[in-house]
Amino acid sequence: MLKELLNETVSVLAFSGVGIVLMVLGFVLVDVITPGNLRKQIWLERNRNATVLLASNLLAVGMIVFAAISASSDNLVVGISYSFVYGVIGLIVMGVAFVLLDLLTPGKLGAILVEENNHPAVWVTAATHIAVALVVMAGLS
Repeated sequence: MLKELLNETVSVLAFSGVGIVLMVLGFVLVDVITPGNLRKQIWLERNRNATVLLASNLLAVGMIVFAAISASSDNLVVGISYSFVYGVIGLIVMGVAFVLLDLLTPGKLGAILVEENNHPAVWVTAATHIAVALVVMAGLS
């Protein structure tokens, strides 16, 4: 029983580590695709558009990691590897979807999403992030 608890604890910590790394990568992705300093825009300037964009990205990454963990192998190393790979795939697809949305809409989407005034495009982009996560999750089942 104690050995099982130790094994499960190691698994939880390992998968949590993968999730945190992927969320950091998601933060970096949003920071790269939007002009300016994302940390400053959210925590100092309280930019709601940037906040919704980052929050949707982090939620989408969490959803993908959840699905990857749920579908993973009983082998810890294989499960962690698959979770990381699927998380990276999700981030790549979110980035591609952002670029495609930017091409299909007027203006420069990254700049629009960090404007001071609330902009409805942020909700479309947020929905795109969640939709991408759902597609990746479906691919895991």
